[in-house]
Amino acid sequence: MLFWILVAVLTAAVAVILLYPLLRGAKAAQNSRAGEAAVYRDQLRELDRDLAGGLITPEEADYARAEIGRRLIAVSAAEPETVDKPARHHHLVEVFVLLILPVLGLCLYLTTGRPDLPSQPLEARLENPGDDVAVLIAKAERHLAQNPDDGKGWDVLAPIYFRTMRIADAEVAYRNAIRLLGPSPIRLDGLAETLMAVSDGVVTEEARQALEQSLTLEPDNPRARFYIALSMEQAGRADEARRAFEALAQQSPADAPWLPLVNEHIAKNGGAAQPVAPGGPTSEDVAAAGNMSAGDRQQLIRGMVESLDTKLSEDPNNFEGWIRLVRSYAVLNDKNRAADALKRGLAAFPPSGEQGRQLLALARELGIATEGMTQ
Repeated sequence: MLFWILVAVLTAAVAVILLYPLLRGAKAAQNSRAGEAAVYRDQLRELDRDLAGGLITPEEADYARAEIGRRLIAVSAAEPETVDKPARHHHLVEVFVLLILPVLGLCLYLTTGRPDLPSQPLEARLENPGDDVAVLIAKAERHLAQNPDDGKGWDVLAPIYFRTMRIADAEVAYRNAIRLLGPSPIRLDGLAETLMAVSDGVVTEEARQALEQSLTLEPDNPRARFYIALSMEQAGRADEARRAFEALAQQSPADAPWLPLVNEHIAKNGGAAQPVAPGGPTSEDVAAAGNMSAGDRQQLIRGMVESLDTKLSEDPNNFEGWIRLVRSYAVLNDKNRAADALKRGLAAFPPSGEQGRQLLALARELGIATEGMTQ
């Protein structure tokens, strides 16, 4: 009800604003003509005074009186016509403004308007961004502008920057997260990948140092081991690279999502690739991976992980599959999906059982939140 009252008030206000110049214009025109007639009458009286004072001759007075009288008659004669026509014209405009225009506006609003929808100001959208990545980033950036020493904020924002190809911003975010929260395998690996992206996939010296520091914290970190072996390959140290890739392949599960790439690099450096697990990529897939950029390879790995995810949705009783899936999402630095995989795995293997406890132990090792999943 309040809404329609506001509509009525606004409609009346707009009508008054539109009609005021029309009404005022007609009155002004009448006042203007009356003013002209008064001026001519004053001129006639002034002319009589000049004649009486001997300032002009009778002939000049007659001539001037005739001219002033002609003008006065012209103004008086035009008055009825010029008053009536605008009045009729204004009446039509008034009807249009008062009746037709509001009806047209109401019809348009009823067709396109949605008064039942809540307003969505920027502040509200930033507070409840939903799945809008751009709004999530804007909210985080606004928070960090006010709290630049919030390490957790930088830690959350860094991988998002990387996935949205804001590489320079990702590097800054990773460095801030490491500075404020300390080094961790995931942060150091993320920084290394960011530095590699800047250098078109080349493992730079700074990236290698970050990876080596990551291995001191987590010696079995497959991502760091892969990139360090890749740095050996890029430096022309084929034997060292092959041995590093072979060691990684031997210590990886048979169907680990990164194993096809490892096998490709083993073969590239003169070794014999490990057997590929059933359902894994074909030799053509592995050969194609050799021509991919670092970003494309990452995408290929993600595709294989998602394929494993789909299989587990169809067959949730595969305990080893859940172990691989949780670990794979952690390697991809996708903590949200790793936590989701953990939750689904625990639904199939409850935390009270031995296998459920193993899943929880793996999650804690990988830094995945387990709050609310231990019951």
